[in-house]
Amino acid sequence: MVQSAVLGFPRMGVLRDLKKANEAYWAEKISQADLLAEGKRLRLAHWKIQKEAGVDIIPSNDFSFYDHILDHIQLFNAVPERYRRQKLSPLDEYFAMGRGHQKGDVDVPALEMVKWFDSNYHYVKPTLQDNQTFALAEDPKPVREFLEAKEAGFHTRPVLVGPVSFLALGKADRGSKVDPISLIDKLVPVYIELLKQLKAAGADHVQIDEPVLVFDLRPEVKAAFKPAYEAISAQASEIPAITIATYFGDIVHNFDVLPAFANLHGLHVDLVRHPEQLEPVLKQLGPNQVLSAGVVDGRNIWKNNFQKSLDLLHTAIKALGPERVVVATSSSLLHVPHTLASEKKLPADVYEWFSFAVEKVKEVAILAKAVVDPESVRAELDANAAAMKSRAESARTNDPAVAERQAQVTDAMHHRQSDFETRYAKQRTHLSLPLFPTTTIGSFPQTNEIRIQRAKFTKGEITAEQYDEFIKKEIDLAIQIQDELGLDVYVHGEPERNDMVQYFGERLKGFVFTTHAWVQSYGSRCVRPPIIVGDISRPAPMTVKESKYAAERSKKPMKGMLTGPVTCLRWSFPRDDVHQSVQCQQLALALRDEVLDLEKNGIYVIQVDEPALREGLPLRKGPERDAYLKWAVNSFKLATAGVQDSTQIHSHFCYSEFQDFFYAIAALDADVLSIENSKSDAKLLKVFEDEAYPRHIGPGVYDIHSPRIPPESEIRQRIQEMLQYLRPEQLWINPDCGLKTRKWDEVKGALTNMVKAAQYFREQYANKA
Repeated sequence: MVQSAVLGFPRMGVLRDLKKANEAYWAEKISQADLLAEGKRLRLAHWKIQKEAGVDIIPSNDFSFYDHILDHIQLFNAVPERYRRQKLSPLDEYFAMGRGHQKGDVDVPALEMVKWFDSNYHYVKPTLQDNQTFALAEDPKPVREFLEAKEAGFHTRPVLVGPVSFLALGKADRGSKVDPISLIDKLVPVYIELLKQLKAAGADHVQIDEPVLVFDLRPEVKAAFKPAYEAISAQASEIPAITIATYFGDIVHNFDVLPAFANLHGLHVDLVRHPEQLEPVLKQLGPNQVLSAGVVDGRNIWKNNFQKSLDLLHTAIKALGPERVVVATSSSLLHVPHTLASEKKLPADVYEWFSFAVEKVKEVAILAKAVVDPESVRAELDANAAAMKSRAESARTNDPAVAERQAQVTDAMHHRQSDFETRYAKQRTHLSLPLFPTTTIGSFPQTNEIRIQRAKFTKGEITAEQYDEFIKKEIDLAIQIQDELGLDVYVHGEPERNDMVQYFGERLKGFVFTTHAWVQSYGSRCVRPPIIVGDISRPAPMTVKESKYAAERSKKPMKGMLTGPVTCLRWSFPRDDVHQSVQCQQLALALRDEVLDLEKNGIYVIQVDEPALREGLPLRKGPERDAYLKWAVNSFKLATAGVQDSTQIHSHFCYSEFQDFFYAIAALDADVLSIENSKSDAKLLKVFEDEAYPRHIGPGVYDIHSPRIPPESEIRQRIQEMLQYLRPEQLWINPDCGLKTRKWDEVKGALTNMVKAAQYFREQYANKA
């Protein structure tokens, strides 16, 4: 018998139930008991879905109110003291670490949040001290949720983030110098205690995620595996069987740490991302170890190609036998929407191409049956083959006009007319900017009224003319507020936009869209990624009307706001039948047309955001990474390089630890970069000093993901830190990111303090001059 397994299930619920409950709790509209009850309801519903689909191994402890790494921070009592001393309830302390807390006498910012490997999910970084200790929390969450499932009739496999990955993904707190991995000997005994409690509760099997095994590991991290897992394995009779799970890459280059796993039950590998690792992994497994074969994609929405998956599974069974092979998702299904059944408006011809979490759970169970008894699921196999054929032959897929235009791209199209010094001299005259110019990243609050009017327009309850008039009034309000605040470069606020990728996808040929296919990005923030189903082109201008209207009413330069080609690609569900470089170039050509149209209509500052550039970077150094950076950089330059010297190109990066590929950031040749910086302890700034970056930079001076309003003194301190690495004439003053998730009172308070801080330094340096 071949078993089936799911590594994790989405948390939000079919209608973003958890998002709504969290936000109601934060707004004090529901009680803590109400929120906890909603969490329990969702967990039970998700276990039921998997059991009814026929999955053999169902996860627990994959649910989280905010983030699974944040769960482990609290689980191991690795909470920084600044949160402890606020005397908050455990739940409020938890949320304070994730999103900050500013109420009454309590004022603490959130912990740093960065991208989870190469996904668009964000995790909260473990933040550790020189004198760090660990202790298992009372009533540990993994044990509590295992028992909750057991009581409801579900025998689950608890999921833990492994000790090496937990530390390797962490950082030293500000003022501390500890290398987190050096704490491994302190942390492992806490894991062992937790595993013993799980065993006592009745758990016979545990999934320990060690995803850092797909990285090029530092020697110190690599060396931590053997003693950690030898210590855990020494307790084999008192702890559950363990499957080590890896995903998002191959582990062949880290085979030398696998002997430490000799006493372990099994190893999970991602055969969607790297199917070529199957053969070497099969040879590496011990004589009794189980292979968990990740053949159902946990990262994309395309229906599984059963024939390709069965070919891999047959290879594994031939080597190991059916009892030593588990059919599994490639990773947690956290990264895909809840269910395709919610989609009532997808075109009929593409509906059968897709599979969301509920459907992927069924695919896992079907494959486990098909690999040993295909006739028992013959109808499902035939339907799958028909869907594969339909997609391959669809007229949606290929557009000859797009291919012809791509063939005409020349190298000259990737380069600006002049070097930076020449064009900045023209920009300075053209735009009349002061020292320490202030701006925002683009979006302003998406208020309830904006959402209501957008919904009415979508439903046909108001006309296009009525909606346009409403949008104009919102733009007028945004300009008025920026006038009052005293900003130097304005934005129109993006009231007409639903999402920074979806908005553009809806105006491009080659995309389809969902109505309920939400995916968690961080905390309660959910996104609804567009789906690329065919070649991409721009039928008409996408942003010119609103930007032109705003520019004509603005006293200051108005920024045009676009989402870059790499981010449009990465924050959509891309095609899996065409290389991503081809899709990205198509997006770049569409955006090039938009950039030139903005310039023709009086927009001389144009921001093309690329926050996903780091996210798309292959996880290991080598030819694949070099090739990615080449086509990603060229795509950005193709989109932006056609403008005149006097037009200023900006780009924005958030949650980008780009120290290891800074040369590619510089190669974008943007006139101004803005970067998330407020929670990075200025570590990103040093790279600009080390590399002697010649152009202009706006490191974020405050965290927009928190409702907290930073005082002027705090922003001054951040600017002072920046001036240790950057020249005054280089420095722009801006928030970390867009402000669409904040409320207007929060925005006005924070920006008022930001502008005052900029004016202070403007005066200081004017006096020095």
